[in-house]
Amino acid sequence: MTNILTITMNPALDVSTAVDEVRHTSKLRCEPMQRRAGGGGVNVARELHKLGAGVLAFYTAGHSMGRVMLSLLQHEGVSCHPFAISASSRESFTVLEHSTGHEYRFVLPGPELTTQEWEQALVDIEKLCSPQSLVVASGSLPPGVPVDFYARVSEVVQRAHAALVVDTSGEPLRAALAHGVYMVKPSLHELRDLCDKPLSRLYEVRDMAKDMVQHGAAQIMVVSMGEMGALMVTQQGNWYAPPLQVEVHSAVGAGDSFVAGMVWGLSQQQSPVQAFAKGVACATATLMSTASGLGDAAQVLQLLEQVHCFDQFPDQVLPI
Repeated sequence: MTNILTITMNPALDVSTAVDEVRHTSKLRCEPMQRRAGGGGVNVARELHKLGAGVLAFYTAGHSMGRVMLSLLQHEGVSCHPFAISASSRESFTVLEHSTGHEYRFVLPGPELTTQEWEQALVDIEKLCSPQSLVVASGSLPPGVPVDFYARVSEVVQRAHAALVVDTSGEPLRAALAHGVYMVKPSLHELRDLCDKPLSRLYEVRDMAKDMVQHGAAQIMVVSMGEMGALMVTQQGNWYAPPLQVEVHSAVGAGDSFVAGMVWGLSQQQSPVQAFAKGVACATATLMSTASGLGDAAQVLQLLEQVHCFDQFPDQVLPI
């Protein structure tokens, strides 16, 4: 099986809780909190481990927060490669409001890395890459790290004869696509920001993704569209997967789970369409979980039987 490496330059200790109602200036009595190691690549690694895939999680780790994250990941059994930084790792805070079902997510910017730190991170990442491996660079970049960092990672991964999967947004995503990657998974909102177009119809999303694939930005482009499902475009064609009808408890980590499901399939030498279906199933399982919990393998395989990927599909109006 192909080796998998995940990269998280801006991990977070995800703290989640719930209250009856969010009210300003009031003391809000919270339910017992849950703490999990989080951040894009860390969540991808956690989900891949749950699925039984061999994965190594590279992530920045600073001070006591970094030690807590390491302890949590070790408790889950995830293989880790923490990269020490001088500043403290960040926290993120999620609150579920029972009265409305709304979820409030507070995301901090993260610690500032020095030039020496992010340059050394690239050196260490290159040492961890192996030929034919899948490398997942996911999540935001912390202050101090240049916006073209993932493009630099792409160069490192190409030298190692590995394949890079990128899941980020804004300028870091733009720079990575300008260099070219193996797979990318923007959300609909992220794709709209990237191309500065409303993309109000499904066919417009398809055509934009096709254009980017044809121009070498990525070999595989997957656009997650929330309640409207997901779209995948490769050089071989395009496919649409409608959303599964399930009770949604939390969206935290769903995008990361989508990436994990696809990487899981691709690491087993499955076709992009088969991997796409696994991505949909993994994301759905996470939507059914609470806070930053992730779906397990049994649940994912059960949902996989319900996933349909269509190469012929009607146009649809997308919510703005």
